[in-house]
Amino acid sequence: MRKNRTEVIEYINSLKEYEGYVQFSHRPIDLERDLFPRTEDIVPETKQSFVYEAHFCKGSTSVMIRQVNDAWLVSETDINSAEFETFYGIAGLKVKMAQIWEEKPDELCEGMNVNKLQKVVFAGFEKGEAS
Repeated sequence: MRKNRTEVIEYINSLKEYEGYVQFSHRPIDLERDLFPRTEDIVPETKQSFVYEAHFCKGSTSVMIRQVNDAWLVSETDINSAEFETFYGIAGLKVKMAQIWEEKPDELCEGMNVNKLQKVVFAGFEKGEAS
């Protein structure tokens, strides 16, 4: 779904129980202000700043938000059947990513079905101390 600037801020502020982060256009991620869950609303700090991208996860739903031209694309993905992998992010945060695979015929395998990677989405932060 597509959202305008006001709608995307309202949408993000409705995700307070989700785990995730927001990347603003004008500065690096601030671990104190940009990580979720949080209780305060996010507010762009200047008229020129905007949400560049954001990723959230709660239960089996991963949400991706990306700014494209004059709108923000919001994509929700069911991660129930995903495979998970952990990566190190900023400040040693352990970030879980969900790999979504789909079985599809492959002409290089004589038409047999093979698993093909469809997308990789944010699946939360790994619990415990950052290393």
